[in-house]
Amino acid sequence: MRLGVMIGAERGDSAKKVAKLVKDVEWAESAGLDTAWMPQVPNDFDCLTMVALMAAHTSRIELGTAVVPLQAQHPIALARQALSVHAVANGRLALGVGPSHHWIIEDMLGLPYEKPAAYTRDYLEVLHVALGNPGPSEGRSGATREIMIDVENDSFTVHNPLDLPPVAPLPILVAALGPVMLKLAGEHADGTVLWMADERAIGEHIAPRITKAAADAGRPAPRIVAGIPVCLCANSEIDAAKERANRILAEAETSPNYQKLLDRGDARNVGDLLAAGDVESILRRFRGFADAGVTDLSVRLLPIGDTRDELIASKYRTREIIGELAKAVR
Repeated sequence: MRLGVMIGAERGDSAKKVAKLVKDVEWAESAGLDTAWMPQVPNDFDCLTMVALMAAHTSRIELGTAVVPLQAQHPIALARQALSVHAVANGRLALGVGPSHHWIIEDMLGLPYEKPAAYTRDYLEVLHVALGNPGPSEGRSGATREIMIDVENDSFTVHNPLDLPPVAPLPILVAALGPVMLKLAGEHADGTVLWMADERAIGEHIAPRITKAAADAGRPAPRIVAGIPVCLCANSEIDAAKERANRILAEAETSPNYQKLLDRGDARNVGDLLAAGDVESILRRFRGFADAGVTDLSVRLLPIGDTRDELIASKYRTREIIGELAKAVR
């Protein structure tokens, strides 16, 4: 299992957040982590733009989005942006996408949220053609042939030139929680990006479904990227850490999709997903996710404390052990 870290989606002055993003991804690469994941939340930076920034300050670490909401932009626009960032990153982008949630698409953006799985399938059809674009070629006369993205389905009619070949294969990961989306992700993508999924939900529901769908479609075994919060603390502080996780990270109340996923596992809230305690306790939890079928773990550092200084100290204590844990779970 590969170990990565979530970076971004924090409050504060925009200029200061940019500097912090750079410092955090430089730390992640220097610590030997495999991946860094940038979430896309409604009230913060554009995650692909920030991935391009992080790419300019790193050379090795894979950089992923977790995840880009599909309804917010046309697939050609997303393909063009992703291919641009992929080139800046020298082939290190992992494009996480998904149909998001009704409370974002309908309530915030005023867009329809009908048949999200069918829409995702149609969107992926366009993305696959665009991201697999071989670039311009020469005809028999020596003239350059223009590459056209020609796709017609129930959601899109696309006849668009795009002379932007990928610098390397660009993996697409689809946020998939229910059976229909997991089947779709296995058949049409390189894996899935998860949040609010515990070990039992992954081992009994997610991993078997997406793996079978990929095998039936003749595709390689899919990546399963699971996001969880992590806090290094004394055993006496675990309950306080869970309470803070539930206070600042809770989403199940407004996301029926997450609630259904929680019902498939043992966790009842995000606090139950928290890997907290001493190093051995955290490592034991990481290995449980690996045993469940997770290929990539994305940790969200969760500091605890009553003051700003205590929170900063807690964050750095947790951060110091992550690099060593990455070696232990590989």
